[in-house]
Amino acid sequence: MRKLLYSLSFLQKLWLTICLIVICTTIFFFLMFQFAYKQLYVSYVRSTLIQEGTSLVKHYHKTNNVNDFSEFVSKFDAVSNANVLFISNPRDLSACIPYNVSHESFITEDDRETLLKGKVITKTGFEKRFKHQIIGVVVPVVKKEKLEGIIYLHLPLRSVTELIQQSKWIFTISTLLFAFAILLIGRSIIKQMIKPLSRMEQISYKMANGDYTERINYSSGDEIGKLATAFNSMSDSLQKEDENRKEFLANVSHELRTPLSYVKGYSEAILDGVIKQEQQLKYVGIIQKEASRMQRLVRDLLDLATLDGQQFPLSQEPNVIAQLIEDTIETYSQILIKRNIKIQKNLDETIIANVDPDRFQQVIHNLLDNSIRYTPTGKTIYITLFQDKQVTLEILDEGKGIPSEEIPHLGERFYRVDKARSRNEGGTGLGLAIVKHIIDQHNGKIKFMNIDGKGLKVIITLPIFEI
Repeated sequence: MRKLLYSLSFLQKLWLTICLIVICTTIFFFLMFQFAYKQLYVSYVRSTLIQEGTSLVKHYHKTNNVNDFSEFVSKFDAVSNANVLFISNPRDLSACIPYNVSHESFITEDDRETLLKGKVITKTGFEKRFKHQIIGVVVPVVKKEKLEGIIYLHLPLRSVTELIQQSKWIFTISTLLFAFAILLIGRSIIKQMIKPLSRMEQISYKMANGDYTERINYSSGDEIGKLATAFNSMSDSLQKEDENRKEFLANVSHELRTPLSYVKGYSEAILDGVIKQEQQLKYVGIIQKEASRMQRLVRDLLDLATLDGQQFPLSQEPNVIAQLIEDTIETYSQILIKRNIKIQKNLDETIIANVDPDRFQQVIHNLLDNSIRYTPTGKTIYITLFQDKQVTLEILDEGKGIPSEEIPHLGERFYRVDKARSRNEGGTGLGLAIVKHIIDQHNGKIKFMNIDGKGLKVIITLPIFEI
């Protein structure tokens, strides 16, 4: 059975579910009909018989004459739907009943005790002559705590089968109309449900072939609508990722094309003897410079790949942040002297943060590279470290800053504000992207902003270290 269900399509399973609902609903209605028959029809007949019997007892007390009352009951029996008998001798009741009801004794000693208390007794049983059930009530005629007689009223009960047989066409037509309506509604529901799923299947095949432009138009708040929204979101992400991948490959190709052309061109010129002996050293230096540039590019690409895939988890541990900054600045001592650039530090040496020391120093290194590259000779770079609700590191240069519209793009791969100058100075356009990845993995944030009269300020915030 499980194997059969597994082989069915989603549409077939839905149709099977609808059919089962129709069948179960029909059975439920039939059972409810039986319940209503037993609880309502039988109760109604019983209460009607008791009411008629009680009225006859009241008439008996008014008449006070057994013969006159017996004659009255006979006339009442002729016009009533029920069969009515008056028995003045209760012990003869079983012999006087015209139908053989399947009870051992119609009136037992316990029944007589009940009747003497003025209570009505209900009797039901199968009547062989008419081949159906009957219901009867025995209403006592009590006077001065003496049982003077019994009024017995009984009616044949119509079985559920008889009722269905008599109304079989109505029942059949109603059932067919109900099933048709349910199937029609079910078909509409199934069509609405299957449409976005079928669309998803079609789009997924296109996505497998590299086409991420298709979307699903389904605006519903149900689970299918949420699935369609999630599917569209996934398509947007895949399309963006595909565009980023293509842009990344184009950028890598572009970045490698220039240094490779230099290396190939100058090396061929040297080998062919086009360049004079005294100039060869100069062009070998150019080849070395371009090779170093490619080396930095490959290194940065490997760093990004490592950070993207999280192949090497961060080795975070408590570190004195000021010391990491000092150690990184020390490596720039020669270039700072050469460029006549000062660094003004305001570092809180008591601040400890949970960081990977190597990766955090890489952040400081990349940011200082940018600041030194764009800070004019004789100017100052300001580095501030303080702690409030979080650890904050600020690096401010005295460069010309960047246009406001360019700020949101900082941290994107291969993005350069001054593309020609960055490339000539050896920048790969990946430094800030690496910084952003490292800070994100430390659960921190990075922000860029222009400061009037100064330059570009980089603000890094990190969570406070808690023991």
